[in-house]
Amino acid sequence: MDGNIDPDLIYSTTEEKTFSNQDKLPPLPVPDLSHTLDRYLDSVKPHVTPEQYRQTEFIVQQFASGVGKELHKELLEKAKHSRNWLEKWWDSAAYLEGRYPVAPHVNFGGPGPYIHHVYPPQAGTQIYRAGMIMHSSLKFWQLVRKEKLRIDTDSRGNKMCMNQFLRAYSACRIPGVHVDHLSFNFKTELQGDTPRHAVVMYKERIFTFDCVDEESDILTPPEISQQLQKIKDFCKAHPQGQGVGALTALERTPWAEMRSRLLALHPENFHYLRTIETAICVVSLDDANPTNEIELFQESLGGTPTDKWFDKSLNLIFFENGTAGSNCDHTPADGMVYIVFKSYVELLVSKTKGLWQGSTAKRDLPEPIQLIFHVDDVIRNNIIKAKIGHKQVSDNLQCYAKFYTKYGKTYLRRHKLHPDTHVQLALQYAYYKIHKKPGPTYETATIRRFYNGRTETMRSCTTDAFEWSKSMCDKNTSVQTKYNLYLKASNKHNILMSEAQEVKGCDRHLLGLYLLAREQGLSVPQIFTDPAFSKSGGGGNFALSTSFVGYTTVYGGVAPMIEDGYGCFYHMEPKQIAAVVTTWRSCKETDSVVFMNEVHQCLTEMGEMIENGQQTHAKL
Repeated sequence: MDGNIDPDLIYSTTEEKTFSNQDKLPPLPVPDLSHTLDRYLDSVKPHVTPEQYRQTEFIVQQFASGVGKELHKELLEKAKHSRNWLEKWWDSAAYLEGRYPVAPHVNFGGPGPYIHHVYPPQAGTQIYRAGMIMHSSLKFWQLVRKEKLRIDTDSRGNKMCMNQFLRAYSACRIPGVHVDHLSFNFKTELQGDTPRHAVVMYKERIFTFDCVDEESDILTPPEISQQLQKIKDFCKAHPQGQGVGALTALERTPWAEMRSRLLALHPENFHYLRTIETAICVVSLDDANPTNEIELFQESLGGTPTDKWFDKSLNLIFFENGTAGSNCDHTPADGMVYIVFKSYVELLVSKTKGLWQGSTAKRDLPEPIQLIFHVDDVIRNNIIKAKIGHKQVSDNLQCYAKFYTKYGKTYLRRHKLHPDTHVQLALQYAYYKIHKKPGPTYETATIRRFYNGRTETMRSCTTDAFEWSKSMCDKNTSVQTKYNLYLKASNKHNILMSEAQEVKGCDRHLLGLYLLAREQGLSVPQIFTDPAFSKSGGGGNFALSTSFVGYTTVYGGVAPMIEDGYGCFYHMEPKQIAAVVTTWRSCKETDSVVFMNEVHQCLTEMGEMIENGQQTHAKL
């Protein structure tokens, strides 16, 4: 990490406002039905027998000429009256309707990247570093509020949708008995006043203080640290608190019932809940001492539920030994928003070598306010239940992070290979070597070049990738043949990724058709009940849940989608590849350490294949 880089030169601008291009973004298109179904059939092929494929092909043909054709017409009509026909459906179907606990099933989390340079583990630094990181985080918040954050562009220079940055602060998922809803409270300066407070949780107690003053100036790191120290000292001198935060670890319907009970018990509980739900962020002080990325992932994705509010869009976690992590609700925004935010914070902290260079004077600020809820035995019993349930699921999640150091972005670019494609093929190869079958794979493809666009699924387990993986395990296949198959699989992946970024995968379009049928009370079309649909990953059944999170030093992780699946997020640096793999310990067929080590072995074999393949090609 170059400590001389000014993050404001990269991320800040006064030439155009952050949200000034929103009205110029193209609406989300509806893909061609025949293209969607062709792509779907392609993705099914590696996972079924020829006979099963013929059956699926027949079902798809019936869908194309029958109910699918009619639903597609209706979707086209719906899209005429909306700039994003998917937006509300996606929030609801992908997130808000789910009844399972958000942590760790929905949330994503990970370490602060500072552990590798400015902020390695060091006793006695928790509060000082928390003040620095919070202040830097609020500087980014201020960029968004003042609309000085530079508009993102894609590789072709297209301006991207910035709407998710409005949803990253002062946002909260509110539990409902049948379906949740999102509460958005952040406003830009043009839009008006916005919440200026943070919520701090420690020792099962909840506090709040303003971290931005009435003149819209951010508190200095010494001032923030002073407030945090007061909270820590108070909690150290008093018994454990109520642990109300643990309720957010319940399944959604029981949590909704407990929230309604809190509201009914006393009117002050409403104000306390709103204070938490509208806060810029939640800050968790944690007595744990994670010393490496593996432990940081484990604590950030799981950890103690009583000192987190899992429904918040941003939970910052500061550990006793000065390391840091985060846990964020995935519902309002995707990972790349937080990658940009954390990258900015890291650069800002690194620029000053982790030390505050401004005034150390501290104003006489109002004392932090403790939020003491009115609870009864039913609430207390559910807090205990939530703690037990969260510990079980958290202990079941296995996280493993490791750096591959033999090559990185520079090497792959020099060989004219796309780094993300290369890692995706390594994941395919590793899965095949371990399980002796192809693994249906979800890779995130951004569709932010469209108005309020979020993601499309890129199904990266292709027939070409499968054939190449098999060839790598065949000693009788020549290096040149392996290399040619690798190039063919890479090209296929690149085409599919480009299409997915134009909403021309198959999953979002099929979801829209499925939800239209559901809204109209129609029976579920056979394409969705055909076994090939779930075998290829449909309905959230992807064995590999993956995402490439860019070329910074920041990354995070998610839990696997299915019991016998893997979560794998990775980032690329010039000379190394960093990844985190998650699995469920309850599944005996999967293991994070085994899979990661296999991926590393595959990356080494692939490097050798590239060298030998290109040399052979040059001789021909």
